[in-house]
Amino acid sequence: MADRGLSERGAGTRALILDTALAAFAEAGYRGTSVRDIATRCGLTHPALLYHFPTKADLLMAVLDRRDDAEGRAAGFDELRGRALLDELVGTARRNADRRGVVELYATLSAEATEAGHPAHAYFVERYARLRETVGRAYTELARAGELRPGIVPETAARQLVALMDGLQVQWLLDPSIDMADALAAHVAAQIA
Repeated sequence: MADRGLSERGAGTRALILDTALAAFAEAGYRGTSVRDIATRCGLTHPALLYHFPTKADLLMAVLDRRDDAEGRAAGFDELRGRALLDELVGTARRNADRRGVVELYATLSAEATEAGHPAHAYFVERYARLRETVGRAYTELARAGELRPGIVPETAARQLVALMDGLQVQWLLDPSIDMADALAAHVAAQIA
């Protein structure tokens, strides 16, 4: 019974660290955030935080993985097909309007991670490749069903949609009156026959 209490407390501490790190990375980026600052915000010592996450890069990757796991599971994203997948992306944009910290984190880190030496570089390269492939599959399914307007190339449409999502997020961060979901929905609707 004591081991279970320690395990639950450890899981709670990890969750606190990850939530705090997400907010800190979103505010100041990876380079502008120190592990000591995150530990202080959590009410932990620096060594206590390092017990759970031995390096800052480990902490960053755990934050990104936790967010992706939660988002992907909630949507059942990998199982969606055709229009349902595109509609889910619109839904993600709608949900993101209530999660400024997550949007800031991705906008900041994806820009920082363009440098090959950044700890999240490989993560973002893989994430974008996987997202383009998944969205491209949805467009291909729509094309095969005769549901895409003439002249729309699935692979190109996938790259455009991913770029539009990211660009809308940056614009929304600068001007929260922008409705990311409505703009994305209008784009998708214009492509459907």
